[in-house]
Amino acid sequence: MGITAATANPSTSSGPLLPRCGGLPPVSTPSRCRLLPAPPRWRARLHIARRVAVGSDVSSSRDMASEEAAATPKLGKRVRVTAPVRVHHVAKAPGLELRGMEGVVKQHVGVWKGKRITASFPFKVEFELKLDGQDKPVRFIAHLREQEFEIVGDE
Repeated sequence: MGITAATANPSTSSGPLLPRCGGLPPVSTPSRCRLLPAPPRWRARLHIARRVAVGSDVSSSRDMASEEAAATPKLGKRVRVTAPVRVHHVAKAPGLELRGMEGVVKQHVGVWKGKRITASFPFKVEFELKLDGQDKPVRFIAHLREQEFEIVGDE
């Protein structure tokens, strides 16, 4: 009732014969089943950390609602930058200093897809920059902290 080595072919994996070893070795060779190493411990910790980060909701909806309520009155307001902020993403004016410029608050990005995110610069502010030799002003958006601007008036 036993399985002989002549019926098992190590190159095929058709059958329930030791899936890690690739089948039974021939009778003439010693049984050298190469065991796969266990995954490193950091992989297991990473897997658990991913499940915790995705499955748990750290902030309550009450906190998110209060944060959004505090940011909503600032939307659409005209603001002036008070901190020394330099941006490099404006192609027509690289290394542009924003201190003293005025713009309009367009969006608060503290909540994304219903979950709170820890945005370092949660306010999107749109600026218009008039350059010499151009008819239309260049529009660009910069992300700012609440401490980096002051409200000047409504848009």
